[in-house]
Amino acid sequence: MASGGSVDLEDVPSLDLMTELLRRMKCASKPDKRLILIGPPGSGKGTQSPIIKDEYCLCHLATGDMLRAAVAAKTPLGVKAKEAMDKGELVSDDLVVGIIDEAIKKPSCQKGFILDGFPRTVVQAEKLDDMLTKQGTKIEKVLNFAIDDAVLEERITGRWIHPPSGRTYHTKYAPPKVPGIDDVSGEPLIQRKDDTAEVLKSRLEAFHRQTEPVIDYYNKKGVVSQLHAEKPPKEVTAEIQKSLS
Repeated sequence: MASGGSVDLEDVPSLDLMTELLRRMKCASKPDKRLILIGPPGSGKGTQSPIIKDEYCLCHLATGDMLRAAVAAKTPLGVKAKEAMDKGELVSDDLVVGIIDEAIKKPSCQKGFILDGFPRTVVQAEKLDDMLTKQGTKIEKVLNFAIDDAVLEERITGRWIHPPSGRTYHTKYAPPKVPGIDDVSGEPLIQRKDDTAEVLKSRLEAFHRQTEPVIDYYNKKGVVSQLHAEKPPKEVTAEIQKSLS
């Protein structure tokens, strides 16, 4: 029976139980993998990470989400993180690594994890490596979503959305029938503030300045796989599977 907020298995539909059981049996034979995804905004990390997660039975660790979850759960580290955030300070690298340390001990991370959005600096990479070494593990592969800035600009600045429905268009790859108008409702499309060339330029400059040293750090360890992120998603998926095999 349920206790302490756990789920009563009698209340879980049989199909859901069987699906989860089959998933666990399939995952049992998968090799452990500890991965880092590095790439600028719009490089396709968000498209590929769910595919990798499902294929290799990994947990997906996005540091922003984990910080919010730790704060909401009022864990000791979450309380410290909230204190820093309330003061308008950045959460320290040690705290973030501590929250990752907590997260990877969960059953869902048993076969390994995908780290997305961390580490952003060499110091963070070193602290992460130290923590993993203490656990007797290490990062096996860093997937670098390499893509030319000009390709990214075309990809991102061409995006238009219809907010009420969430429908998305692209001036080159998936244009609306009438420019600036939603195909279904006839209402105007908008462009997100973050999808302009000016915003993208500053985000890319920050990305290159911060993360290129991180890629160099892992290159010296021989664990970086360069992906051709400008290719269609299915081809990038095939590249990833080849690099992880």
